[in-house]
Parts: sequence; structure tokens; C-alpha cells
Amino acid sequence: MLIYLAGGVTGNLFKLWKEMMKIYLAGTYSQPFVIEEAMKIFLAGIQDKTKDFVFKTEKPYILESYFYIKEQNQWILKMRPFFKEFLLDSGAFTFIQNNSTKCNWDKYVEDYANFINIQKIDLFFELDIDSIVGIKEVERLRNKLEKLTNKQCIPVWHKSRGKEYWSKMISDYKYIAIGGIVSGEIKQNEYYYFNYFLNEANKNNVKVHGLGFTNLVGLKQYKFYSVDSTAWLYGNRGGFLYHFNGKSIEKIIEKNKRLRGKEAAIHNFNEWLKFSNYAEINL
Repeated sequence: MLIYLAGGVTGNLFKLWKEMMKIYLAGTYSQPFVIEEAMKIFLAGIQDKTKDFVFKTEKPYILESYFYIKEQNQWILKMRPFFKEFLLDSGAFTFIQNNSTKCNWDKYVEDYANFINIQKIDLFFELDIDSIVGIKEVERLRNKLEKLTNKQCIPVWHKSRGKEYWSKMISDYKYIAIGGIVSGEIKQNEYYYFNYFLNEANKNNVKVHGLGFTNLVGLKQYKFYSVDSTAWLYGNRGGFLYHFNGKSIEKIIEKNKRLRGKEAAIHNFNEWLKFSNYAEINL
């Protein structure tokens, strides 16, 4: 299983990553970096005193939103060679949440497709805005996106599409996704249905991505090809650090302590990266 780390390349931590990238490209390997400088996520083999916080040589899987990176495409181009693989979310729901005006979805798709073409992005999601415009309009926008990019997107199944639509998706596509997990559209007591959907996809040699699915028990029960998580980013807000114990990720509660957000996020990123590398082979 592949675990994509989401939400930290741009968005709230954009400044941190951007500054780190500038220093990495400058080739200043000899400088004794410390955690406060946020320099070490991509650097390995530094001094002993900082080795526990170093971003090891393994490249991460990264998922990011078009909404955040569309104005920062030159920067992300420099960053992408250091990713093992990159998934691009359409950012449609984020756009809706941040704009009170009605969206011209045709223009949005045209801009999205143009970005994909310029960036030479291979893996990108459709605009799964079924609840806003309906499935027929989603399909029209999907077809337009694929014609403009000359590539298949990753369609996103929602409960409202039903069982028959899943069968259609696994017949037409080789990489698909399940959405509605983070929003609660799919309840935890309904997760056992994943077995049916994943088994049907497996019969057709179709890869399935679980959007926002990092339920630690569920990761062992449901054999997604890939998932993504922003958990590493928000641990500091809840007052805890993550620790990879060799087989899973666990929380360390820092009672009566105020965590320093940037340092906690970097530590948690590294721990989730260890878990991601483990999951790729063992889950």
C-alpha cells in the first residue's frame, strides 16, 4: 500500500517548504543544520546530533491540491524530482469553501488541464463535485478534462453513485478512488463494504486510492493500493507527536506541554515517512 502525505507541501506550510527548498538547491550540505531552520527534510547523513530529524534518502509520496499550488507552479516543479510519486487533487471543494461567488466550472477545468499539461502531471483526480452539480455534469467535466490533457484522470466514487457505477468505473479505468471518507459520507460502520469494492477492482487489475483514509486498523484490513493523510501535519495541534514503532504509527501525548508547531510537523512528517515506506512493502 502506498501512503501519500498530503497538505504540507503548499497551504499552511508552504513558506517552510519553500525556504527549505531554496537552501537545498544552493547545495549547502556542509552547514550544521538544526531543526528550527527546517532544512533537513531532504538531507541525509548530516552530523550525529541532528541525524534523528533528518529527512532520509527515501523519497516521499506526495498529494497536493491544485487550489494551493496553481499560483506556485514554478516552485513545485523544482520540488517534484524529490518525490517518489505525485498525485494532484482538483481542489474543487477547497475552491468552493474559499469563494462565495459561483464558479465557472468549464473555466476551472480548462485552467486545471492547462496546469496539468504544463507540469506534465500524470496522476490527477477528476472534479468529484457530484453533490453540487450532479453526476451528469461531473461526467461532462471529466470528459472535457481528459480531452484537454489527452490522459485519463482518476475518477472518484461516492456513495451516491451506487454499486453499478463502481462496476462501470473498474471497467473503464485502471486507477480509481473512493471519496467521502473524510467528510463522513461513508461512516466507519460501513467500512466493511470496502472489501467488496476492493475485491471487484482487484479482479480487473484496477488500483484503488482511499482519499483521506488512514484508519490504522483499517489499513491492515482493507487492501487499498494507495491512501493519503494529513495526520502528520495536525498532530501538533492536538498536542501529540507521532512515532513509528516498526510496524505502525502511534501517538505520543505531550501532556501539559505546548508543542512548537513547525518542529512538531517536521518530526511527524519523518515518522509518517517511515510508516509510508513500511506500508509500501508490508501493507
